[in-house]
Amino acid sequence: MIARQPLVLGNKSLKDVTDDICRLVETWPGGKYYAALLSAKGLFLFYLCIQGMIVAFGMGMQGISHPVMWGTDIITFVFWIGIGHAGTLISAILFLFRQKWRTAIARSAEAMTVFAVMTAGLFPILHTGRPWLAYWLLPYPNQRGPLWVNFRSPLVWDVFAVSTYATVSMVFWYIGLVPDLATIRDRAKNIWRKRIYGALSLGWRGTARNWNHYEMVYMLLAGLSTPLVLSVHSIVSFDFAVAQLPGWHTTIFPPYFVAGAIFSGFGMVVTLMCIMREVIPSFKDYVTLHHMENMNKIIMTTSMMVGYAYASEFFVAWYSGNPIEQFIFVNRAFGPFGWSYWIMVTCNVFIPQLFWFKKIRSTIVPMFIISIFVNIGMWFERFVIVVTSLHRDFLPSSWGMWHPTLYDTGAIFGSFGMFFFIFLIYVRLLPVISIAEVKPVLNVGKSGAHHG
Repeated sequence: MIARQPLVLGNKSLKDVTDDICRLVETWPGGKYYAALLSAKGLFLFYLCIQGMIVAFGMGMQGISHPVMWGTDIITFVFWIGIGHAGTLISAILFLFRQKWRTAIARSAEAMTVFAVMTAGLFPILHTGRPWLAYWLLPYPNQRGPLWVNFRSPLVWDVFAVSTYATVSMVFWYIGLVPDLATIRDRAKNIWRKRIYGALSLGWRGTARNWNHYEMVYMLLAGLSTPLVLSVHSIVSFDFAVAQLPGWHTTIFPPYFVAGAIFSGFGMVVTLMCIMREVIPSFKDYVTLHHMENMNKIIMTTSMMVGYAYASEFFVAWYSGNPIEQFIFVNRAFGPFGWSYWIMVTCNVFIPQLFWFKKIRSTIVPMFIISIFVNIGMWFERFVIVVTSLHRDFLPSSWGMWHPTLYDTGAIFGSFGMFFFIFLIYVRLLPVISIAEVKPVLNVGKSGAHHG
């Protein structure tokens, strides 16, 4: 029997695990961390300025125009919702399937989910053009007579789906943090640190009763989160699929969007873990190349699923015999925006297949580069769906082009500044790896322990 690869390197003791994970919270991080934080902060401030200008002067600052009335905001909204899917998949589904290799990366993936949904949620609110009236999307009792939200609108479905997903994800993430927050509380020497982490740890004492309640709630939340992985991006896909526009009204969109979301989400997790391994050297003992290789296998698999969806769309358009539908897909690949289609196919279908080679999927630099291409390709996937379907629809007299402005570019790149800034603040204030989950798998894979 061949022993599995160890999930934790360096012959760590239980005390070593606690010290390593708590060190970043208890001590000042190194220069690499501050360099990354300042870079993200600068980009975040630029993002706030851009969005402030758009709110003050209107949506005309962006490139949207007739007929492309959906632009950067909706494209980037769907992109960030997709990024949030890997966190729930790693945390909930792999937990239910008892995949122990998830333990070192689950906490960061859960945090990534919460921060990605926060980043995504701003875009549809800003896209309405009057963000101060966004509360109109909520079905609350009002004094405006029969004026209620239109429950047949996919935008309202998004409000329910995304808010539910964000709420469950935040509770799931926070419940997992409780035992580790109590550990930091017990190690704290500063009275304010002890009080703050004591309040956050909800009176945790580590008793058998505490652990029993914790494991029961964690299992229930994992079971509740699992269907959300499928439902949330399916409902987001209905923004397109319930429309009559050629290229959108297709039944393949829900599974296609879910597969793409998991694909892009794992791409972002690999990007983050590669950065964290460089910024925090002790990470390399917990987030090993074995973890990274497993995630790369999932990226490669979902890449093939996404490629199958691309081919199916073309086949269904051809098989339908509908000339307008056929034209939309030919235009998608060979029209004025054809370059974006081939960027999408290259980044999402061809480049991830390099992970068939073990040397590439287990080496940090190639996997980091490929994960960046995955994120680029998935943004262009949403670009292709939105822009190429809108700019040429039924009537040639209503055709038009979409030209991005500085504000479009600023909104896209600035959103990454917001995401990375919040993530790096989280790294400094909360334990990035679950102490309670890593300790039970210390000996997994070592000689004489669990064998596969």
